[in-house]
Amino acid sequence: MKTPRWLLALYSLVIMFGLLTALPNILPQSTLDKMPSWLPHSRVSLGLDLRGGSYLVLEVDSADLVKERLQTLMQDARQTLNEAKIGVSSLRQANKQLVITLSDETQRQSAIAALQKLATPVGVTGSSDLAITGAGSQITIAMTDAGLADRVTAAVDQSLEIIRKRVDQVGVAEPTIQRAGADRVVVQLPGVQDPKRLRDLLGSTAKMSFHLMANPGPDGRMPAGTETLSDDKGQQFQILSRAALSGDHLTDARVSFNQNNNEPVVSFRFDNTGAQRFAEITRANVGQPFAIVLDNKILSAPVINEPITGGAGQISGNFTVQSANDLAALLRAGALPAKLTVVEERTVGADLGADAISVGIMTGLIGFGLVVTFMFVLYGAWGILANLALALNVILTFAGLTLLGATLTLPGIAGIVLGIGLAVDANVLINERIREETRKGRTAMAALDAGFSRAYSTIIDSNVTALIATVLLFWFGSGPVRGFAVTMGLGIIISMFTAVSIVKVAMIALVGRMKLKTLEIKSLFSMNLVPEGTTIPFMNARFIGIGLSAFLSVASVVLFITPGLNYGVDFKGGIQMEVSTQDPADLASFRKGLESLGLGDVGLQQFGDPKHFLLRVERQPGGEEAQTAAVEKLRNELVVIDKTSNVQKTEVVGPKVSGELATAGFLSVLLASLAMMAYIWIRFEWPFAVGAIATLVLDVTKTLGFFALTGMDFNLTAIAALLTLVGYSVNDKVVVYDRMRENMRLYKSMPLRDVIDLSINETLARSIYTSATAFLALLPMAIWGGSAVSSFAVPMVFGIVVAAISSVFIAAPILLFLGDWRTKHRKATKQVLAKQA
Repeated sequence: MKTPRWLLALYSLVIMFGLLTALPNILPQSTLDKMPSWLPHSRVSLGLDLRGGSYLVLEVDSADLVKERLQTLMQDARQTLNEAKIGVSSLRQANKQLVITLSDETQRQSAIAALQKLATPVGVTGSSDLAITGAGSQITIAMTDAGLADRVTAAVDQSLEIIRKRVDQVGVAEPTIQRAGADRVVVQLPGVQDPKRLRDLLGSTAKMSFHLMANPGPDGRMPAGTETLSDDKGQQFQILSRAALSGDHLTDARVSFNQNNNEPVVSFRFDNTGAQRFAEITRANVGQPFAIVLDNKILSAPVINEPITGGAGQISGNFTVQSANDLAALLRAGALPAKLTVVEERTVGADLGADAISVGIMTGLIGFGLVVTFMFVLYGAWGILANLALALNVILTFAGLTLLGATLTLPGIAGIVLGIGLAVDANVLINERIREETRKGRTAMAALDAGFSRAYSTIIDSNVTALIATVLLFWFGSGPVRGFAVTMGLGIIISMFTAVSIVKVAMIALVGRMKLKTLEIKSLFSMNLVPEGTTIPFMNARFIGIGLSAFLSVASVVLFITPGLNYGVDFKGGIQMEVSTQDPADLASFRKGLESLGLGDVGLQQFGDPKHFLLRVERQPGGEEAQTAAVEKLRNELVVIDKTSNVQKTEVVGPKVSGELATAGFLSVLLASLAMMAYIWIRFEWPFAVGAIATLVLDVTKTLGFFALTGMDFNLTAIAALLTLVGYSVNDKVVVYDRMRENMRLYKSMPLRDVIDLSINETLARSIYTSATAFLALLPMAIWGGSAVSSFAVPMVFGIVVAAISSVFIAAPILLFLGDWRTKHRKATKQVLAKQA
């Protein structure tokens, strides 16, 4: 058996390309700069949880878009009906629609026909953006769903460019600004640590306008079309609602200083049309106050002393240099087409990001070291080959991440670590199969060929089930959780190449070069956890196994109901902060001070060491804006209580997003379970699929009970753990099922109970070894990984143990019960048919 040369050349090219692509990730920048330009220079981007920065999700306020459209329509409708000489008794906004009352209801059809001209065709079909209906003397105008969707889409597209300009104005390096869904924009800014400034910069609409002041009439009443606005000091002003001049005509805005008091001011300049209009307004209103309005707030209301004909002006106020710079940046970038609400915010300090990198690398290397040592002890010299393939798997995973332009997060590092454990699974399957073939008396090459051939289908089935969970995790996940899914998926796919193809080629070459007649894969210390010919009667304990499992699952359901899961901010909404102090934190003082803010229940929990604690505040009433307003109160109060307080990480999740995340999380687990059941049903038979799902339900309920019992955060990372556990659990069962199916074909007359016992005994070594490698890979991260991955690594370690036990004592007995039932049912059916015949 020889490997074709073209295949060797192809494998060599893939490995060389992967090594060169991954190399820049470990080279210092100075060395990378000296490398030839034709070599790869790209690196894997680090997520904000590893390098620090801010992550915001902004949502277009559709209600604001409707309000603005109706305000424009009100003026246009009045003008259109006047031109058509149709009398109007009243025109008002009500319930997101415009209500027009005609003086003469006989003119209703003529009015509707005239108003139809205000509609705009949208979409491919050219449907109208307005629904105009009438009854009696009333006509209502409302936006259609198509019209609103079109405006939201246009607003998001325009907002992307304006946000990009604003970020560029304040000099943030390497920002990531992209669309998310139909009405949201995701902004990731590395290094930006002032969330208030960031929200002000990105959330401000920055619609600037110039308004004349409203003067009361002879009867003391204000004229129609006036509104009351206030400035920063709370002083109120009556202005005409219709803007005399729009800020759209601004061409530039810069910070300068008042020569009299040296205070910062913002100087602006109009384009030619704006300058001409500004000159006309100031010439006609000398001696009158003139309001400069930004987002429905009075910036200043200076008195026009003389006509301003130069097309320039100044905005003064209580500006700091930074606030003046921010306002100038907003005006230069232009106004957003609609209000953007911050519905999700996550900020990580640079120091915490550096610590996360150190912890991730340390725990990953320790996990890798434990797996390498275990494989070496288990398979001796052949274990070294498996370890080299494992190292190659990690290198190629980094190469894949680099080529995809993916972002590496701390959960992503956890995905690589778990991928190491799962990659070993293929090597264990192959080595154990080769051992079996050698015991049957096959020659080295024959045992090698048969071992790989028989292990291949099992490896495919087990990896497909893990990939199903990974795909759904990417589909429904967000942020760092998606990073985990990408690295995990890449690791699984690449392991098919390294653990199967590369190892096979290497083993063939070594066996041929060494001219081995028999291929004996021995452990380093002649260790054999499962002696040859083991015949443990597992099915004798089937009632005990299922009964104990059912009891634990019922207890877990009870714990799920009461006290319930400790839902994190991802699912409950609200605010969560990681706070550090110079000295051990006095939680009693912090609790007393923070509860005085009136933000509801305040939860404080020490973690890591006495100088770090977790602060949680429940979801605030008042919508999304109320959440972000509470953040500033908390930050300010923390410093008042302890001047050394440092907020290392902030998470703000609005009520709308938390509901979406909860729905997506639980839906992903359900769909993953159903998809795996369908796959097993297709690949095996329905009793296997039902047995796998029944066992899966028991495994998942126990893990939920573990969360409830320990009080660990149940957040998006926990959902990632559940999904991964679903994939791992089914992966483990598929190997046992595959052997059962094989033995059923070999021993057709053997009772099902004996076939199951035989299959479990034959795969017992593999089950123990693969569970041990996954366990060892994740154990360091579970112990030292910290809060960012604890809700993933700790339940995964627990789940690996549960899944290994359930494969033997739960899945197999359920399959036996279903198989016996099917056999009895078939016999009964045959007897009935025989009697009828």
